[in-house]
Amino acid sequence: MELTHVAILPSPGLGHLIPLFELAKRLVVHHSIHVSFLVIKTNEATAAQEQLLRLPTLPSGLDVVDLPLVDVSAITSDDITILARLSVIVEESLKSLKSVLTGLAFGKPSALVIDLFCTQAFQICNDLSIPTYSLFTPSVTFLAFSLYLPTLDREVEGEFIDLPESILIPGCSSVRPEDLLDQVRNRKIDEYKWFFFHISRLPLAAGIFLNSWEDLEPVSFKAIREHQFYLQIPTPPIYPIGPLVKQDEPLTVSDEEYLTWLDKQPSDSVLFVALGSGGTLSAEQLAEMAWGLELSKQRFIWVVRKPSDATAATFFNVGSDINDPKAYLPEGFLERTQGVGIVVSSWAQQVTVLRHKSTGGFLSHCGWNSSLDSICNGVPIIAWPMYAEQKMNASLLTEEIGVAVKPVIETGKKVIGQEEISRVVRLVMESEEGKVMRHKVKQLSQSASKVLEIGGSSFDMLARVAKKWKDDSKSICS
Repeated sequence: MELTHVAILPSPGLGHLIPLFELAKRLVVHHSIHVSFLVIKTNEATAAQEQLLRLPTLPSGLDVVDLPLVDVSAITSDDITILARLSVIVEESLKSLKSVLTGLAFGKPSALVIDLFCTQAFQICNDLSIPTYSLFTPSVTFLAFSLYLPTLDREVEGEFIDLPESILIPGCSSVRPEDLLDQVRNRKIDEYKWFFFHISRLPLAAGIFLNSWEDLEPVSFKAIREHQFYLQIPTPPIYPIGPLVKQDEPLTVSDEEYLTWLDKQPSDSVLFVALGSGGTLSAEQLAEMAWGLELSKQRFIWVVRKPSDATAATFFNVGSDINDPKAYLPEGFLERTQGVGIVVSSWAQQVTVLRHKSTGGFLSHCGWNSSLDSICNGVPIIAWPMYAEQKMNASLLTEEIGVAVKPVIETGKKVIGQEEISRVVRLVMESEEGKVMRHKVKQLSQSASKVLEIGGSSFDMLARVAKKWKDDSKSICS
C-alpha cells in the first residue's frame, strides 16, 4: 500500500525545529504517513541541530531533505534583530521551495506543515494546490494574544509598552505591558513588521496545530473557541496535538560525566540550570548566578556560556560555542562547589536531565519547549525569562498554571542578586511551597501522558487530521 506523503518545514532555530521534528516522527510511527522533513541550511555552524537531525535511529519513512544552502554572511550585522534575520533567511531559502516540493523522491506532498515564521510558503503551496497547515509552537495563551494583535494594531495609538494598564485579551487573562514580547515593543522597527506580517497571515492556514492540551491551558482554549471575532475572517480549524516534546536524545561521550554524577545524587535533589538554545547572561549577571547557586547550598547542574550583553547570543549557532568556563566564572567557584554542583559548557541533553529521578528543579528561560519538557517530566520551574515571548510564558507558568516561581529584581538594580537567586532555589528545592508546585506539576505530567496515549485527545486529534490527508490523497489518485 502506498503511503500518504506530507512535508514539514521549520524555520531555523531549535525552538521551532524540535516540535516539528517530533510531529514528523509521530506521523510516521503512529499514523503511517511518509514525511519529508525540509531543513533550511545556512553557512553557520549549528552543532545541536545537526546532532538532532542525524539520529542513527530515525524511523523508516522519515526523510530529512536539505534545502539549498543560504549564505547568511550579508545578514549577520549586530544591529539586525533575531526575527528580522530569521525571516530574511527563510525568504531566501523558500526561493527553492517550489522546485524542492515538486522534485521530492516520494512525489509532491499531499500537505505541508510549517511553523509561524515560514508563512511565505502559503502562496507557493497555493500555486501547487498543496494545503498548508501551521504548527503554532508557543502556548495557546500566546496564540490568543497573536490572533488579537491585528485588532490592537488598529485600535491602539502609540506603543503598547507605554499603555497605562494591562492589555485585555477577550476571554483570557490580561497581559501586563512589561511582559510583552520583544517583537511588539517598538512598532516602528522591522522586528514588529515581520512579526505582524507572519501573524496576520495565520488565517491562510488550512488548520492550526497547537503544542498544548486542554488541562494545561483551559482558559485560553475556551477563549479561542468562543471568541471568533479575534479576526475579520474566521479562524482556521484548531487541532490541539501537544505536548510535542523530545522522547529521545543522542548521547555522546561528553554527556557521560554529568549524567554519571547525576546517577549518584538523591531523588529530587538537583537543580538543572539551562537557558535554552540561545540564552546568554551578562558578565555581571553570570557572577551573581554563580554566587547565588553557591549560597543556596543546593546540588546543581549548570549549562554555562560565555557572557554576552545580547540575551540570545547563541540562537543561530547553539552547540558550536564550546569554551572553558574557568575563563569567565568567578575565581574559585568551580573549586568551592566541587561535588555539590557540576558545570557543563554550552549545551546539555535537557530532556535526559529533566527525566532523571535526581532532578528536582529547573531554572529555565521559559521557552515553550523547555516549559513543556519540565512539565511533562514533573519538574517545577524557576522562571528566568530572557527574550521573545518568554516573559508572557513565565507569568502563565507562575500565576495561572502554578508550577513556577519568579525571582524579583531589586528596585534600581540591573541584575537579579545572589541572595534572591539563593532564595528561589531553596524555595523550589526544599520549602513547603516548592512541594505544592512539585505536586501540581506531577499531576500535569500525568495528564500529558494520558492525552498522548491511543484514545487520548491529542493522539486522536492528530489521527483525525492524518485520516483526512489519507482520504484526500485517495480521492486525488482516483
